Amino acid sequence: MTFPRPAASLLLPVSLLLIAMFSIQLGASLAKSLFPAVGAMGATSLRLGFGTLLLWLVLRPWRMPWRTLPWKMLLGYGVSLGVMNSLFYLALQTVPLGIAIALEFTGPLGLALLASRRLRDVGWVVLAVGGLLLLVPWSSQETSLDPLGVAYALGAGVCWALYIVFGQKAGADHGAQAVALGAAIAAIVAVPWGVIASGMALLAPALLPVGLAVAVLSMALPYSLEMFALTRLPVRSFGMLMSLEPAIGALCGFVFLHEQLGVLQWLAIAAVVVASAGATLGARAPGPVPLPD
Repeated sequence: MTFPRPAASLLLPVSLLLIAMFSIQLGASLAKSLFPAVGAMGATSLRLGFGTLLLWLVLRPWRMPWRTLPWKMLLGYGVSLGVMNSLFYLALQTVPLGIAIALEFTGPLGLALLASRRLRDVGWVVLAVGGLLLLVPWSSQETSLDPLGVAYALGAGVCWALYIVFGQKAGADHGAQAVALGAAIAAIVAVPWGVIASGMALLAPALLPVGLAVAVLSMALPYSLEMFALTRLPVRSFGMLMSLEPAIGALCGFVFLHEQLGVLQWLAIAAVVVASAGATLGARAPGPVPLPD
């Protein structure tokens, strides 16, 4: 016989998860401030380069039995992570933070809906599509979104879905240490492009502390907090809370980047949040919940 978990025991993991989400979005806001100096790919390189270094120092994946690792799954996990980060930062060049996250969330949302077989979940699809349609400038007075930026964000969403699929299989037996190996593969994929695009600007002394801060806020700190929360929260509760990510991103974009959103854009974000939460609750046999990009 099982008993409901006391609310007090959920307060800490819920609080840490919220801190993790704010940390990730603060890191994205800080990374966007690097774009004028090193561009989107340069910022991606700093995040993944420093972030991978920090994860390896903390998790020490070299102690794993490398010969028995699921390398095909790890390769898919790492490549999808590297491409996801790159596309998301490219989207941030022209798309507001909250909207970029809402568009990217279509990946995990679609994956959750595929895991469900209930007819009522069609309603979540309709709600999500309706939210995305609100982002279309239907009148000349509305500000249009950059089509290429939207495509980058949607592409990042596809990569996020692949990241979840590969990550569940790669991390089934090796957990957090698989994250460190995946991050290293992601860095191998993305860092060279940043070096090609930005060159020696990446080594500017004034930028290195900011790049380190982005890595801490976007990877090292939130991944650690989320791993703690995931082991202490029901998976569906974790996923439902993660659905708040687009709204938190929009709030951070407003506070730190002064990005102004219209009423319809806020409604679009709200629709994606509700659809993601509903799809998470309705998913069949949920597995591990994804870490955000």
